[in-house]
Amino acid sequence: MPADTPSGSGYRKSLGLIELVSLGVGGTIGSGIFVVPAIAAALLGSLSFLAWLVVAISATCVMLCLAWTSAEWRGTGAFSAIFRRVFGPRASLALVLCYLVSSLFGTATIAAGIGQYLAFFGIPWILPAEIGIILILLAINLRGILLSGKTEIILTILKVVPLVAIILLLLPFIRVENFLPSVPFTLPAFAATMVIVYWPFTGFEISAIPVDETRDPSLINRALFLVMTIVILIYLSLNLALIGSVGSEILASSPAPVAEAASLIVPWSGPVVALVGIIAMLSAMNAYIIGTSRVVQNLAEGHGIGILAGLGGQGTPVPALILACLVPAFLLLFSNRFSTLAGISVITTLLPYLGICIAAAVLLRSGKARAVAALGGATTVLILVLALAI
Repeated sequence: MPADTPSGSGYRKSLGLIELVSLGVGGTIGSGIFVVPAIAAALLGSLSFLAWLVVAISATCVMLCLAWTSAEWRGTGAFSAIFRRVFGPRASLALVLCYLVSSLFGTATIAAGIGQYLAFFGIPWILPAEIGIILILLAINLRGILLSGKTEIILTILKVVPLVAIILLLLPFIRVENFLPSVPFTLPAFAATMVIVYWPFTGFEISAIPVDETRDPSLINRALFLVMTIVILIYLSLNLALIGSVGSEILASSPAPVAEAASLIVPWSGPVVALVGIIAMLSAMNAYIIGTSRVVQNLAEGHGIGILAGLGGQGTPVPALILACLVPAFLLLFSNRFSTLAGISVITTLLPYLGICIAAAVLLRSGKARAVAALGGATTVLILVLALAI
């Protein structure tokens, strides 16, 4: 089986299937599902569910392309091993840098999402609190992948279990009339909804990044499948429950839509769910910091930037971790607006996703694989064009 010679030999192989799945689920289920349902409902009403469905199909195609190609061409550096075989070193570097930009903005986006939920509790000084949270997670990650990986598992459990419980508890409150169109369907609104909805689906690829820290790299393929299965089941079920129970008009007016819906079950449950939302975003931010720092370290090592390529005594990319945290904190000083940061992150994520689909179409010989790559590439191009046009 072809494989690149792994870089970063100082890394410690501490990650198993559970850690990889928690990284992918943690990186994907974060600020998006706790904020975006309200934005989508404001744009398209109850029909916003169609955008969630279309984006789920597109993201699944990208995931399959990544899983199939990474199973045969293993390497580090945010899929650069795959990109180099198809696009060459320069284009590969451009795609990885694009992914790095998306990850840095992604961390800032998650911080802005946490800020919205801190505001739900009436906490002042939102910006310093967001930056402080980034620095706390930096400190945890500097202690090593074992601690940050275990932290990710705990945070992922603490968010997934309540989300599943909320979905089940909202079922008796669903009303068929809430699914009737409340906003006229227009193509511009549908396009804008698909763009913002893509944000909650990004992050699954983090499971494929820490190859050098994985005990068995063949687990990455299985982890990606499990991550996307969990994400799609939760996202589609929760959106149906939110729209059906609360109604799109109320949903659209709430800065904390999941907490708004939970108040139907128990009037005082809103603050509890808001806390779950903060935990979910902490999990996503931790996963993004892990993934981003590994991309930075691999790029620095491959291009002789010694100051960023070094590993600490715990096998952690210390300089890369510091950069992966300080840049998003710096970005927050210029914009603390969730939708703006998320839009930039989505656009810069879609280009590498498109690269993954093209690489799969070129490298894989199976007709089924090429059909999936074509569908994933076509939908990614469509959403990318819409994102740039809006």
